[in-house]
Amino acid sequence: MTMNSSNERRRKRRSSAIVILILAVFFVGLYIYSKTRISGTALTSHNYMNRPVGSYWVNDNWGGNGGVTCCSKMSGDTAKVVWILSMSKAQEDQGMKIERHEELMPMPKRKAGDDTLHVYFLPGNKIELTWSATTLDKNSFRENTTKSNRE
Repeated sequence: MTMNSSNERRRKRRSSAIVILILAVFFVGLYIYSKTRISGTALTSHNYMNRPVGSYWVNDNWGGNGGVTCCSKMSGDTAKVVWILSMSKAQEDQGMKIERHEELMPMPKRKAGDDTLHVYFLPGNKIELTWSATTLDKNSFRENTTKSNRE
């Protein structure tokens, strides 16, 4: 009887050790995953031109219609920005046409916590990009910005 209870205790300890090992591997894996993954990026725009931007893309991630899109993967040192200028009814009546523009530019530096890429459309079809920690942060404009090469 003592031999049987000794074996039973050994089996319980072994089972407990296996459960603890499995849980430890799971939590270590979860920790590594959370530290190495690229989190999703929100994409938003601010238009300072006299024409509406109907749609735009940054590295093939769509944005447009004045809203915020989520959750894109943004990485790399360069950003390919493509945008389509729409027009108001009055501009259409004056003979304006829809225009497509494209710019390859450096991706701005991204700090920890930055999850939103702001695209600024400026007069003369100039583009500025900046990261911030919120979709509403217009104060980051010019702080950590890359500018288009258009003169």
